[in-house]
This record gives sequence, C-alpha cells and structure tokens, in this order.
Amino acid sequence: MPSIATGGRGATVNEVSTRFNLKAREEDGDWLDDRGAIDGDLPPLRTTVAHETPRTIITKNNSPDIGFDRSINAYRGCEHGCIYCFARPTHAFHDLSPGLDFETKLFAKPDAPALLRAELGKRGYEPKPIAMGTNTDPYQPIEGRYHLTRQLLEILAEHGHGCTITTKSNRVVRDLDILAPMAARGLVAVAMSIPTIDPATARTLEPRAPHPARRLAAVKALSDAGVPTFVSLAPVIPAITDHEMEHIIEAAAAHGARSAFFLPVRLPHEVAPLFRAWLEAHHPDRAGKVMSIITSIRDGRENDPNFFTRMRGTGPWADLMRGRFQIACKRHGLNRERFRIRTDLFVPPQGPQLNLF
Repeated sequence: MPSIATGGRGATVNEVSTRFNLKAREEDGDWLDDRGAIDGDLPPLRTTVAHETPRTIITKNNSPDIGFDRSINAYRGCEHGCIYCFARPTHAFHDLSPGLDFETKLFAKPDAPALLRAELGKRGYEPKPIAMGTNTDPYQPIEGRYHLTRQLLEILAEHGHGCTITTKSNRVVRDLDILAPMAARGLVAVAMSIPTIDPATARTLEPRAPHPARRLAAVKALSDAGVPTFVSLAPVIPAITDHEMEHIIEAAAAHGARSAFFLPVRLPHEVAPLFRAWLEAHHPDRAGKVMSIITSIRDGRENDPNFFTRMRGTGPWADLMRGRFQIACKRHGLNRERFRIRTDLFVPPQGPQLNLF
C-alpha cells in the first residue's frame, strides 16, 4: 500500500475499501468547503463537509460489554485524524476510504436537533443516558461552525434527559453554561480522551486534536465547574504510549478528574493496515515489536472482536497494563466513587397537541 503521508493528517494512505463491493465514485460537487477555525494551519489537503439526512438520530445497541444502550453522533468522520480510531471503517459504508477520506470528507447532520426532539417525544420513550462521542468526536473542529452538539445539549437540558460526552477537545468548555447546570442536576458527565501527554507523539498519533495540555486544562475547568470529569487512556499502545500511563493518571488527578479508564489498542477491519502503515512511516525501528505485542494481547490476531475481551485484552501484557493502571489510580485517588446519570427528571416534549391538564 503506497504511502501518501500528508502533513497535519493521521493516515498515510487513502485506499478505498472493497469490503462492501461498492463501486468507486467520483466527487459529485456536493461537498462544502469547511473554512472554519481549526487547530493549527490548514494543510494542503482540504477538509470538506457534506450534509447527511438520516431518519433517526438515536442509535441503539445491545452490546453487553459497554455501559450504554443508545448514542448520538451528529457527525460522521473526524478531522482529528487519530490513526487508531475504530470508527474509520464506517466511511467504507459510503464508498470512501477509512484513511484520509475519513479525516477530510466529513458529514454533518443538520437535522439532528429536530430529530432528537421528535424521538424524545415518541409515545412510550424510556429515558436512559445518551452517549455522545462514541463514534466520532462531538467537539471536532466543524462543531465550531455547525453547533450541533450544543443544540443537542440544549434539548437534553430542557427536558431533563441525561447524557455522557466523550471528547478529546477543549472546545467542550465553551458549553459550560449548559453543562454546569446539567451537572448540578446529575444529568451529565464528561470523559476527556488523553492517550498521550507527549506533544511529539500526539502530533502524529492524533494530529489535529488539541494539544494534550489544553485537554488537561479542560479537565480542570470542567471539574472546577462541578462537572463530573473522567480521563480516558484509550487506546494504550504498547511500546508507543504505554510508558506514559502513570504520568497521565497523575496529571489527570492533579487537574481534578474523578476517575479514569483505559483500553488496549483495537485494530478492527481497515484500521489494522492503516495502523501498520503509520508505524512504518513514524516508528519503523519498533513497528515489528509493537505489532508483536498487540497480537499477543489479542490472542494471536491483530484484532479480537469478541465481547468483553475486545475491551480488556488477554495474556501477560494485558495483565501488566491492568495492574499498573489499578496501582496508579489507587495511588492518586481515582475511581473511588461511582457516578450515575439520573433518569428520573425527564419531561418529554409536548408536541403540537397540548395537554388538557
């Protein structure tokens, strides 16, 4: 797979997936050039945004190894360009590359707020926490232009509906005027993703995400405002970021985080060849070692798709990571409490028909 490494981007290749037997299509002119504010200078490869019009916005799942059964993703694709992102294969659904296309050809869902209000108002709707940021980052740069995440939060706050947010962007603090009152009612928690605090590593691993120091500052701002804030060490990459685990946990605690969690790196579908190409481009001296450890964690494979073990890994390396993580969290006072999002404050939208009483 030939490398077309581009400054400021994560993937080094842009091969279109053939997993769904879709024909390659030419650009049709419907892409909108996103010239909004971004972190750093815009590289030669432009970011474009197309509008997607789904019929629903809440996605349900029945996975037994994750702590939520519904989620919202207002965007598809992510300009942060994290090479390890397990959402990259979703771009193949659109006959686009999980490589550079995933980072540069984005989709926004402008109808998301209206769809959410409609779904919350459906007869028999049962409120449970909605996870935001499970697929692509709700505070990636184009949020500064579309404000979809903010609009969704406004609706959830209005109707007393709880949610969780996972992001690696300090842009989340711009919505503290919504998040702080929600937190006071027990309706929100934020997980800040910080897999590395080394700027040089972050520059290639997640090239267009905010600087790790900015994310730690956001953890402090959220915590100071009373928002329950967690730090996600996801993923931990052996021989690349695993040596930072204790330092990240110490920094998270110093900035007010309540808890932390970690996941060993996962390489599903097209992510595996993209990750291997990234290793060859940026860490050729240890590429073989990294992949050898990953396969040892994944029962001899590059990826383990099985429930529970996919999130934990198996074998001595995975056990060592867990032990180090638990010791560091105990030392710095993290994970001492469990936080639950309230569901008893939900008031559904009335809709056009007013109640008689």
